[in-house]
Amino acid sequence: MMNFIRILVSAFVTVETLFSCLVGGVSLKTVDMPEVETGKYTKYVDPFIGTGGIPWTCGMLSPAATTPFGLVRLGPDTCFVGGGYGFKTNTSGYYYEHGHIKGFSHSRLSGTGAEDYSMFRVTPVTGTNKPGTMPYSHKNETASAGYYSVYLPGAACLAEMTASVHTGVHRYTFLDSDDARLYIDVTSATANRTASNATAKYDEETGLVTGYCLLPGAFAGRYDGLPTYFAAKFDKEIKSLTVTGDENNLGVDVNFGSIEGESVELKLAVSFVSAENAILNLDAETKDKNFEAVRKEAVALWEERLSVADIQADDETKTVFYTALYHSMTMPSNFTDVNGEYLGFDKKPHVAEGYTYRSDMSLWDTVRSTHPLYTLIAHDVQEDCLKSLVEMTKQGGVNVVPRWPQGAGYTGSMFGDPANIMITESYIKGFRDYDVETLYNAMKNTSDNRVNRDGRDCVEVYNEYGYIPQDLAGNEESVSHTLEYAWQDAALAKLATLLGNEEDAEKYGEKAMYYKNLFNPETKYFHARNSDGKFVWNFNPNITYFYDMVLIKKFADCYSEGSAKQWRWNALQDIDGMIELFGSKEYFVDELDKFMKAASPSRGGIDPGAGYWIGNEHDLHTAYLFANAGRPDLTQKWVRWTLDERFSTDINGLDGNDDGGALSAWYVFSSLGFYPLAGTDQYWIGSPCVDSATVTLSNGNTLKITANNQGDKNVYVKSITLNGVKLDGVYVTHEQLMAGGELVFEMSKTA
Repeated sequence: MMNFIRILVSAFVTVETLFSCLVGGVSLKTVDMPEVETGKYTKYVDPFIGTGGIPWTCGMLSPAATTPFGLVRLGPDTCFVGGGYGFKTNTSGYYYEHGHIKGFSHSRLSGTGAEDYSMFRVTPVTGTNKPGTMPYSHKNETASAGYYSVYLPGAACLAEMTASVHTGVHRYTFLDSDDARLYIDVTSATANRTASNATAKYDEETGLVTGYCLLPGAFAGRYDGLPTYFAAKFDKEIKSLTVTGDENNLGVDVNFGSIEGESVELKLAVSFVSAENAILNLDAETKDKNFEAVRKEAVALWEERLSVADIQADDETKTVFYTALYHSMTMPSNFTDVNGEYLGFDKKPHVAEGYTYRSDMSLWDTVRSTHPLYTLIAHDVQEDCLKSLVEMTKQGGVNVVPRWPQGAGYTGSMFGDPANIMITESYIKGFRDYDVETLYNAMKNTSDNRVNRDGRDCVEVYNEYGYIPQDLAGNEESVSHTLEYAWQDAALAKLATLLGNEEDAEKYGEKAMYYKNLFNPETKYFHARNSDGKFVWNFNPNITYFYDMVLIKKFADCYSEGSAKQWRWNALQDIDGMIELFGSKEYFVDELDKFMKAASPSRGGIDPGAGYWIGNEHDLHTAYLFANAGRPDLTQKWVRWTLDERFSTDINGLDGNDDGGALSAWYVFSSLGFYPLAGTDQYWIGSPCVDSATVTLSNGNTLKITANNQGDKNVYVKSITLNGVKLDGVYVTHEQLMAGGELVFEMSKTA
């Protein structure tokens, strides 16, 4: 079914692209694309992985040029002919199955289901043509870490992109033109949105174009928009420059005259504080540097970040691994201008002293895998995020730690307090150089009280009943919310203990066990209950939330983005207690194995089904639970199955949205042989799919991983040693890994 739909989509794209070319009188012939230099690790990064597939379950990634954890992600905004997008196809601005490009905008979210940014879109045009959608071919398109290029036959133009942290650098080579023009859409925004309040001006003396808009978005619109500024400069003499339109439809049309065969380089820097700061960003990052110089710097930055893991494996595994590591380092975004200023949640400028203020944290997703990865190999970014959360909490005005901070505001996306997991885990792992008391007090506030959209939904009835009654839940997913709140209260209890607050630790420790109140001993599932204590009648573990979106009768509306089966394994704060609820370890293992076998037959399918689905966060950990029930061999079997079957080098190379690198980080960890139990200092032992790896840890120590005899069939771990000492348990600790040394797996084809 999935392949049939992909064929239909691809066929439609081909037909509508060819039709557009015929009408427009252009040819999609293959041209010679530039070859760009990559390094030891960047040569294995393929930015097209995860950019296509079945619309809503695809990776939602983009080949945009960017730097590690940068702000600018400069790349194409694609569409179908006429400007249509299709349902959930390009929340990142790009969808591989689209046949047209609208232009090249300066940022986007990575791997999420939300549409934001796409500001200051640049479109090359010639003659008297107006900017519009342009057909293109993947045969004339390339991308690598820090670089993107495409040939646009309608403008006879080769468009190339690279980036520094805050600045997008464009190079347009016009092969055949009378009037070569670049059009900057000051009011561009994601999807069909339009920015407002726009201004633009040109200073002939300095050659600078500066401007402003109030940027809308799926998230930014929730806090009344994101003020956004730019400063742009060209390396060619301008024949004419015209500012056209009004504040809600503003553009800058720049004409360079007849420059056939020549290139125009454009540098455009972004700031959320002021146009003056945009100029500072522009000068500090790209002054006296041409396109090639900036591109080489971007590659060098990626080489440095990716070099933390030097793996030995076949080329396909290396491509999936380094692309996953690359995607795990695309967000959070650097929101700090070069002078240290950033726009806070109070919409006022502030100065980040001694750290980099970061936003765009998909915390409900990334606390499970991405942030634990940073604690090992990107200590600086993890610490930045903690300090940024402190300032967001202070400046937001409601004493709430955001759960999905985007840009300069609370978004309310997903539910609960996922930051609790990250904050507590970081503290356990030794991160102490931040104002933990501010975060701790805000964590207690959201557990105890109803606050703003980033607080807990139905928190009053949750605290009263010890679960969220389905008849009092409104439109909220009562079971999923209850399970998440309990997990997050467990993290709060742990932090209370570490901070010496025993009374709080006892209070929140009791709330951590509320998950048990929804376990139905008859069905052995977490099951919605009403306020009278009775379990609801309409229980069907084989129906997902997604079916309920179109069904008259609601069977799974108490579960978020999944089914009862997919939420059956979600008590990570009390795994042994959860297993006991099943009656025996044997029954737990049998049911979990059935669940794993019920996975969709294809990766990234239009219907992931009610079984195992690593494409959404509630299932990221499930393969590892076998080990807790005494069956590490099944953990090893299913981890390797997932590595092999649910990740690839294809455009649909992920099983769902990457969500800020959450799925990618799962691959990085699991391929190395261990995976974090989020909210703790423990890592499950799994089954590595690399022959060996040398990981440079944030403290400067080196961890060498060796998997002797590993292969497609040798997926079972016969023994494992750390620095010569045999490991017999389920976990290895953060302290053990950070001490460095050698982790040796002896692999076999039999359990």
